[in-house]
Amino acid sequence: MLTTDPCILVIFGASGDLTSRKLIPAMYEMHVLGQLHPSTVILGVSRTQKTDDGWRDELRAWVEKQAKGFDATKWVDFAKRLFYFAGDAVKSECYEPLQTRLAQMAEERGTRGNLLFFLSVAESLYEPIIERIDEAGLVVEGKRWCSIDPAAKSWQRIIVEKPFGHDSASASSLNRCLGRAFEEESIYRIDHYLGKELVQSMLVLRFANSIFEPIWNQQYIDHVQITAAETVTVGQRTAFYDQTGAIRDMIQSHLFQILAFVAMEPPSLYTPENVRQEKIKIIDAIAIPTADEVAAHCALGQFAAEGKDGALKEGAYHELAGVAPNSTTETYAAIKVHFDNWRWAGTPFYIRSGKKLAAKKTEVVVQFKPPAANLFRKVTGFGGEAPNRLVIEIAPKERFNLRFEVKVPGFGLRGANVDMQLDYADRFKADPVEAYGPLIVDAMRGDQTLFKHRIEVEGAWNAVMPFLDERSAVARAGIHANYACGSWGPKSADELLARDGRAWRNEA
Repeated sequence: MLTTDPCILVIFGASGDLTSRKLIPAMYEMHVLGQLHPSTVILGVSRTQKTDDGWRDELRAWVEKQAKGFDATKWVDFAKRLFYFAGDAVKSECYEPLQTRLAQMAEERGTRGNLLFFLSVAESLYEPIIERIDEAGLVVEGKRWCSIDPAAKSWQRIIVEKPFGHDSASASSLNRCLGRAFEEESIYRIDHYLGKELVQSMLVLRFANSIFEPIWNQQYIDHVQITAAETVTVGQRTAFYDQTGAIRDMIQSHLFQILAFVAMEPPSLYTPENVRQEKIKIIDAIAIPTADEVAAHCALGQFAAEGKDGALKEGAYHELAGVAPNSTTETYAAIKVHFDNWRWAGTPFYIRSGKKLAAKKTEVVVQFKPPAANLFRKVTGFGGEAPNRLVIEIAPKERFNLRFEVKVPGFGLRGANVDMQLDYADRFKADPVEAYGPLIVDAMRGDQTLFKHRIEVEGAWNAVMPFLDERSAVARAGIHANYACGSWGPKSADELLARDGRAWRNEA
């Protein structure tokens, strides 16, 4: 098992929302669970002038609110790990005093020169900061092969937060920039969905159980649905969201990670190299639709001002402040994906995500085909809606539901669908931790299993570009206010499945 090395976690963007809401509460939870090396410290870097104690005081309120089971005594111990540095990370003059501070901390805490950078900043700042890190000579990892004692050399790694580019060209550019400063083995492209317990459990469900793996293919599975539905609006981020949309924000990143775990081939061994290689292969196998096929492979929408009951809400998306009046940015997207490989030939995967929908849920639905011979076709109760399906609920609940058919007790023969359920919280009596925590600890250990490879990222962008560029023009026609708040999305989303004789699982 990999050990957690001592290091300095350098968070660029320390004054930002992600740091206060997610990263520091996650690190507090890891501290409480004993997952951080005793010498590990956290240095926040941002332009705002603050003292170490001032930053600690700000963060305490966030940790009390966000972290599980806050303990004032444990906070005092954790706060000793927190330090702050005021500087503009885009400018070269920031780095000489930053290097001095890092060297001082390394000597005082015994972190052996190990540095883990986390880019919690706007996407436009990624490349300038990476270039400044390289110019300052903070990365020596790639030069360790010339060392007399390579094992004693320090490491420098970087975690890059999403969005990893906004299209295929920008993703490739960012990868080249990272490659000029860091070895690929030191680059950690994070997606916090892979820190969720149920997402990781999908691999165990598939590959550790012989009742599933032999039937996990086109011969027995009719189709797969992957849903990430939200009841909230875009909030105060309208200008940002109008440049992003549901495909960039959710499908290309989070939901493609789930897609890869559901559809990938079994790795020969559970190692970072093998798992990542299979994810690369399955993303590469996605069949990219032609321009003429795009409209038939997707449904796009924007929420209206009205709810299902006809009552006015906050306003239609295209009417919100910060949104271009003629915007065709999707607040809802559903796409149909096919794979060009032996396992999934002819089996569609339907992926959807949207704002202001009927319920908040993230789940995977694996719908199995009916038996080849329908012995009970004339018997009441058999062959009802989705008689054989597996539902993997990722959020807000963490559950597995397996549905199958049984005989109803009593005289005569009558069938019924029943669900066999595993509730993670109830079974294991464990509260889920913030997903960022285990992933950051993995980076400290040098474990890239749950991080994306360069090729996988670029492949995912290539797969969604037909739904984003000029090829999607027909699909975006009439997008304004085409679904009611509190509904399950536009009518075209239902039609996307209905054309194939299927329907969404719209249960809350």
